[in-house]
Amino acid sequence: MRERRIAPSILSADFARLGSQVEDVLAAGARVIHVDVMDGHFVPPITFGAIIVGALADRVHGAGGMLDVHLMIERPERQVEEFARAGADNVTVHVEATPHLTYTLAAIREAGCTAGAAICPGTPADSLAEVVAEDVLDLALCMSVNPGWGGQTFIPASLGKLSRMREALPGAVALEVDGGIHGETAGPVADAGANLLVTGSAVFGSDDPAAAYTAIAAAAGAV
Repeated sequence: MRERRIAPSILSADFARLGSQVEDVLAAGARVIHVDVMDGHFVPPITFGAIIVGALADRVHGAGGMLDVHLMIERPERQVEEFARAGADNVTVHVEATPHLTYTLAAIREAGCTAGAAICPGTPADSLAEVVAEDVLDLALCMSVNPGWGGQTFIPASLGKLSRMREALPGAVALEVDGGIHGETAGPVADAGANLLVTGSAVFGSDDPAAAYTAIAAAAGAV
């Protein structure tokens, strides 16, 4: 996860053609597929659950890719095992969504996945200091829009926040950014220290998702 990668988010995919669209971006070089899970409580929208992870697992893993599951749900510790069984490779939870962050990250690792922690735009960059000290963190996710909806505009202050997070995190911990990532923002966020760049509507909202993926990867200098 420390390579620089673009992670297409299926939140913006055409669900009538989900499998084929995921295969298209995998064929174009994507190796991280981002799955945004929303419960209607932590964020207003409701998206999907572990059944979608299970439906995609074989084709993503067969292409040498990984499923990066982002739980925007309340009390995510209750759902970790289900997503791990479905085929998740990384599970990220929000620091704002659970009172048991260290326990939850440890449970993600025990379930066989890498463990991520996400922070919303209004949450301070240093909020992960304690879990970093406990050595239970594999990935830190900086939301560069308010979580819940695709197609939002990138929050400019996120660049400074990413820089502060990268400086504070151990080198082994990946830094992911999610929200408003496209050809114009991909380069600056990569320069600020993010190595995993989640992009949804800029890829799956385009007429040619594979070509859009390739263009954003080139803008970020991603593999």
